[in-house]
Amino acid sequence: MSPIRRVFLGLGSNLGDRETLLRQAVERLPDVVAISDLYETEPLGGPVDQPPFLNLVVELRTDLPARQLLELAQRLEANAGRDRSETAVRFGPRTLDIDILIVGSETADDPDLVVPHPRMHERAFVLRPLADLAPELVPAGWENHTEGSVRRLGKL
Repeated sequence: MSPIRRVFLGLGSNLGDRETLLRQAVERLPDVVAISDLYETEPLGGPVDQPPFLNLVVELRTDLPARQLLELAQRLEANAGRDRSETAVRFGPRTLDIDILIVGSETADDPDLVVPHPRMHERAFVLRPLADLAPELVPAGWENHTEGSVRRLGKL
């Protein structure tokens, strides 16, 4: 059995009933101990005409390893109607996107799973809500080194 670790997941949605999709995903996650505020963010990359995202970060205290968290995340995305087919647009609109940001001190460098998330320190839509829960994990001055606008909406 793995030790209990502090885990952070980033969740986003820009299709359908975004708040409901995020709320349902959070409700289906195990061992949730904290949820950041909800943020509306501009999409980065992908088609220019896609709607804004709602984003948040969830903290878990769990013994699940990164690989099991990825499997869970992909099941939740599929249940929300996420299209992961070869015809899906890269960085395109999606009903639900779950990124594994940090899994305690665990690291992974596989084609389908890199932990800690390799681009999280470039993304305001990750760092702003992560700072709500774990400011010690967010580099000082991050606002000057990230892309995208972020607007706090309050609690989910």
